[in-house]
Amino acid sequence: MTATARASTAIDTVLLDIEGTTIPVSFVHETLFPYARAAMPALLAQRAGDPAVRAAVADIAELAPGVPPLAQLNEWMDQDAKIGPLKALQGLAWAEGYRSGALQAPLFADVLPALRRWRAAGLRLAVYSSGSEAAQRLIYGHTTEGDAAGLFDGFYDLRIGGKRAADSYRAILAETGWTPGRTLFLSDIVAELDAAAQAGLHTCQLVRAEDGTIAGTTHPAAATLDDVSRLFALPAV
Repeated sequence: MTATARASTAIDTVLLDIEGTTIPVSFVHETLFPYARAAMPALLAQRAGDPAVRAAVADIAELAPGVPPLAQLNEWMDQDAKIGPLKALQGLAWAEGYRSGALQAPLFADVLPALRRWRAAGLRLAVYSSGSEAAQRLIYGHTTEGDAAGLFDGFYDLRIGGKRAADSYRAILAETGWTPGRTLFLSDIVAELDAAAQAGLHTCQLVRAEDGTIAGTTHPAAATLDDVSRLFALPAV
């Protein structure tokens, strides 16, 4: 049996994952990742003097001494590795795609109405994803339904730590001053929810039928953000 939400949670902050939670996994794996892979050679060659590119290349050299940057990036992309310099360079590639109109992020249909409703009711909204903060802003700033980035109070990435480590959530709480018992973390990944729960946050697994997500048994589960509203007494339709 799937866990149920505790009564009277008094949630005032909602921290959201992206992939599999607010946008389909397929957009990331079938659109964003291939776009970045195709763009990476030109990005490294044409923007070699860009400070952000130079910094990422320097990080690659430190992490993989003697390996050509593009070769190491391709290996990390094959592994879907959550590595800082890879995420930074992917973010730069995606920025060009969003600016050109080649990329637009498809939100699940329930997401934008729920986020607007929660925000209007005074809840704080924030994002925590393995993608860079810049990439997160790009996703929400260029959705198929327009610019939604302004709905969020904060964006957190691997700078804060890995999403499967409880200390990462403690670091977000320390940085923001949020109360753990009034903060809800939403993700499709049980291991991330486990870590957030260890840090004292409320948790809920998004089980998206479109993504074939399998519900765990240790956290409340919801098919949509409307279900989240009902489970945690948040503003609902």
